[in-house]
Amino acid sequence: MNPTSTVKRPMHRPAVLMRLVCGLLALLAGCTAAPPAPEKKPAPYRVEGRWYHPVTDAKGFRQRGDASWYGKKFHGRKTSSGEIYDMYAMTAAHKTLPLGTYVAVTNLDNQRRTTVRINDRGPFVRGRIIDLSYQAAREIDMLGPGTAPVEITALGVAPDSQNEPPTEFEPIDYYTGNFTFQVGAFKNQSNARKLKQQLEKKYRNVHLTTYHLDGDVFYRVRVGRATSLEQAGEYEKILIRHGFKDVFIVAE
Repeated sequence: MNPTSTVKRPMHRPAVLMRLVCGLLALLAGCTAAPPAPEKKPAPYRVEGRWYHPVTDAKGFRQRGDASWYGKKFHGRKTSSGEIYDMYAMTAAHKTLPLGTYVAVTNLDNQRRTTVRINDRGPFVRGRIIDLSYQAAREIDMLGPGTAPVEITALGVAPDSQNEPPTEFEPIDYYTGNFTFQVGAFKNQSNARKLKQQLEKKYRNVHLTTYHLDGDVFYRVRVGRATSLEQAGEYEKILIRHGFKDVFIVAE
C-alpha cells in the first residue's frame, strides 16, 4: 500500500454506493438505515486527501506521509491512552491506528528505521501521519529538520506488554472500529459551542472534546460516526464538499 498522487479513486458499484449514501444520510438527517457492513476484502480509503490500499492481512497496513515529533513541551502530560508522555520512550501519536499498536517507521530521506508504540492521538495537521516522541525522532535522525517523509508499517500488538521492545506481534484489525470527524478547534469555548449548535441542526453525533496545553484549554468540534475506514473516507469526502475543508478522520 504505497499511495502516490497518481492513484485514482476506485469506482463503486451502484448498490455499494447507495448503501454508503444512505449511511451518510443517517449521519446527517437521522434516517434509520444501517451503515454498510465492511467488505471481506478491505477497500481503498482516503485520509487527509491521500488514498491508501489496505491488504487482507492487517499486519500489512502501510502508510506514507510526513512525520513530526514532540518533546519537552508535552513531557509529563497525559496522552490519549491515559499514559504519561515520556519524550525518551519509543512512542508515537496516530489519528486512527488502535492504541497499543506497534509501528515500524522508516525515514525515506535516509532509510533509517525504528519501532514505536502508538499511545496518543494526532498529529492534527493536514499532511502529517504520525507524531514521534523525541527519542524516536532521534533514532531516525529527524530532530533537526523537525519533519521528514516516512513510511509506517503496522506490526500488531505485543503478546507480552512487559517485553520492551517486543520481538513478536499479534495482528489486529486496523480497518474497523469507531471513527468520527473533526471539523474545527477553538481556544474560545463560546465559539466552539456556537459551531456545535449550528451543526446540531443538520448533523448527528455533534460533540466537543477538550485538549489541555500549557494551562490553556482547546475545544475540538467533532461530528458524525463511521464504523469502517472505507465508510469514513466517503463521509469525509462529502463533508469537504459541504465546506469543511480541514476535516479529518479520528478514531474514537
